[in-house]
Amino acid sequence: RHMTEYKVVIDKSTVPVGTADKVRAAIAEELAKRELALPYSVVSNPEFLKEGAAVEDFMRPDRVVVGADDERGIALMRELYAPFIRNHDRVIVMDVRSAELTKYAANAMLATRISFMNELANLADKLGADIEQVRVGIGSDPRIGFHFLYPGCGYGGSCFPKDVQALIRTAEENDSPVRVLNAVEEANEAQKHLLLQKIRSRFGSDLRGKHFALWGLAFKPNTDDMRAASSRVVIEGLWEMGATLTAYDPVAMDESRRIFGDDQRLRYVDTQMAALQEADALVIVTEWKEFRVPNFEQIKAALRQPVIFDGRNLYQPAQVRQHGLEYFAIGRR
Repeated sequence: RHMTEYKVVIDKSTVPVGTADKVRAAIAEELAKRELALPYSVVSNPEFLKEGAAVEDFMRPDRVVVGADDERGIALMRELYAPFIRNHDRVIVMDVRSAELTKYAANAMLATRISFMNELANLADKLGADIEQVRVGIGSDPRIGFHFLYPGCGYGGSCFPKDVQALIRTAEENDSPVRVLNAVEEANEAQKHLLLQKIRSRFGSDLRGKHFALWGLAFKPNTDDMRAASSRVVIEGLWEMGATLTAYDPVAMDESRRIFGDDQRLRYVDTQMAALQEADALVIVTEWKEFRVPNFEQIKAALRQPVIFDGRNLYQPAQVRQHGLEYFAIGRR
């Protein structure tokens, strides 16, 4: 290699704060062993790609965070991203450790908003308020906004649970506990059991002989990812109470088969309406678009009992009940 060649090591993964320093030290040690004086820079460039929209997020980033300690590394990163930010300069430059922390902080903030809204929705249930009206009321405040204010049956996936837990662990290792995030994680785990509580209140805790239709398996739409998905808690909870299920998801059924194997207590069908046959109630766990405008008369006719448990607040309660269906949502009247 030419001694004037310049190398940039880019870290785009979510890693503990201080990882770039360890990478830099490892490279320096190896270069010393080889008696090389190769100039290099270690850059933290965390990704903010959403599952189901990763390509779009990469091609049109709303911001590009660059953590670097030298001007040459920063200049090369600007050059790298120039084709993707032609209209606006969205590069935010900071030190390496701040960039590493930024990724954790972003996901932890979003997870906090979700858990906070879930807690408010549960309180709205007790008070006889409607969380949808509350959401509009607070979201219209420009300091708050509407993003991630939708209550439901808990968040899942790989990023939010992992990053919240990692930030909690990092804080503990540095003797600086993040009490809010401990509450966020606790609230989310409890929220995943909320549908089971509503089912138990309606049908009792002995569900032997009962059969449920499940719409949605993925932790969110536009992905087949079931890591930490609320559907897994619902499925296993219903099994514990003696129930069986028929599930439909547009893309995640193969992943569910991989997780649950050939357990005969869980069947799969090719359409959402087919899942309703011989079911005592419908349970909605994932907010796929194709679930948003169903034929409620057909749902009522297909179910043994006209009951819907909606973990994503897809429908207007009054509209559903007009069709003679019992409707249990999250914080809705």
